[in-house]
Amino acid sequence: MNNPQRIRQAIIAALPVTTATGSETPERRFMYIPPAHLKALRLENQLVVGMRGAGKSFWTAALAAEPLRAIIGQAEPKLAHTTVSIGFAAKADISSFPNSDTLAQLRQNAAEPYDIWRAVVARWLATITGEHIPTTAWQATVDWVRQNPEPLARMAQAADQRLANQQRYGLLVFDALDRTGTGWETVNQMVSDLLRVALWLTEFQRLRAKVFLREDQLDKLGSTFPDAAKLIATKTVLSWERHDLHGLLWQRLCNADGEHGSLLRDIYTRVTGQPLRAEDDVWTLSDEVKRDEAIQRRLFAALAGDQMGKDSRRGVPYVWSVSHLADGKGRVSPRSFLAAMQAAAEDSLNRYPNDQLALHYESIKRGVQHAAQIRLHEITEDYPWIKRLMEPLRGLNVPCPFETIQERWREHFPGGPRDISGNYLPPKNTGPEWSGIWENLIDLGIFERTSDGRINMPDIYRIGFGLGRRGGVKPIKPVV
Repeated sequence: MNNPQRIRQAIIAALPVTTATGSETPERRFMYIPPAHLKALRLENQLVVGMRGAGKSFWTAALAAEPLRAIIGQAEPKLAHTTVSIGFAAKADISSFPNSDTLAQLRQNAAEPYDIWRAVVARWLATITGEHIPTTAWQATVDWVRQNPEPLARMAQAADQRLANQQRYGLLVFDALDRTGTGWETVNQMVSDLLRVALWLTEFQRLRAKVFLREDQLDKLGSTFPDAAKLIATKTVLSWERHDLHGLLWQRLCNADGEHGSLLRDIYTRVTGQPLRAEDDVWTLSDEVKRDEAIQRRLFAALAGDQMGKDSRRGVPYVWSVSHLADGKGRVSPRSFLAAMQAAAEDSLNRYPNDQLALHYESIKRGVQHAAQIRLHEITEDYPWIKRLMEPLRGLNVPCPFETIQERWREHFPGGPRDISGNYLPPKNTGPEWSGIWENLIDLGIFERTSDGRINMPDIYRIGFGLGRRGGVKPIKPVV
């Protein structure tokens, strides 16, 4: 095997140092399509659900980029003949959709979410038909769609016909919908009315919307408008199985720049006995390697060995590296996994320069700690109230009875759950009792119930929030 220090340096160079914002256009060489995601990208599936970091913003950007859409179109032919526009996303485009401040102003001016989203669709349709509608300000476009329902319907029909004549499809993609409001009532109404508009577009053969949501944004939307169930029935989930994550890892490693890529590709071919396919300087794994966990185990063992300690009872690195990054629902973010592997390589480079394995098992544990810090930042950015809620639990060992947790909350928050506040999206359940908060945390995958009814916390959150577990990875010490 090659020099472990060189392999560590190659891994560090191949993997991202920080999480992506999701607003950048992905590089073709790093695009990896798990089977579940391919299903989600089909035009027919208009509602796509995923946890933070699962790929919602990645696929929004990829669908909007014609070269990447052409690659996806090799597996889903309709997408190769689809014109894609963005209807809402984290990356601002004020001509195509109102930003958060503009949305707030429109709502203050009594604009209904349904009309706001139809205004977004109207501007999109006008780019297809070449018709002129008011676009000097979003208020003007909203007023136009509200006052001109028949011209809007005719424009949609004309756009559909034009695309049919061109043998193409039109797709409008919506992402980052948590930014449409600062409270659940507002966000729920914005999402619900967007789905109404998406359902309207299904009346046409060539026009479609694709809406990316977090699971918590989908709650209670099944009966908010007539025929909502028809749209929700198209829901697909951006899930990542263990073999998908390891496949993504090797896609990144094999496409590293320069000598780093050559070194990692050499390891790949020697272990698998299979050549890599190359097209336009993009290296692609074989379908067998993407699916076969036995081959993937051998690949990862070439980097990290076959045990997480001095004997096999500690676990197998191929399995351990994924399972300890899962939330309470068994979901793993690819961002967390890649961040953990990058940090493990850096730690091995600095702490174990003479070890014969590129990834030392203790470094993999520290990589999980690093990923936990990133995940803590992400979850508390989405839900600021969680950080305040978790602070009284620091130092607590899990699993433990819910009563133990509840006692600490009652001590720190004598006013009850309503004392928990944040600048954004407060808890959905804030009644007088703590059981509602408990359910919130279980729904988010931060808490999980054990078979004997106690509360446990998966490592990806336990470590970051400073809770302990006997025999588990040590929690991160707070910065003083």
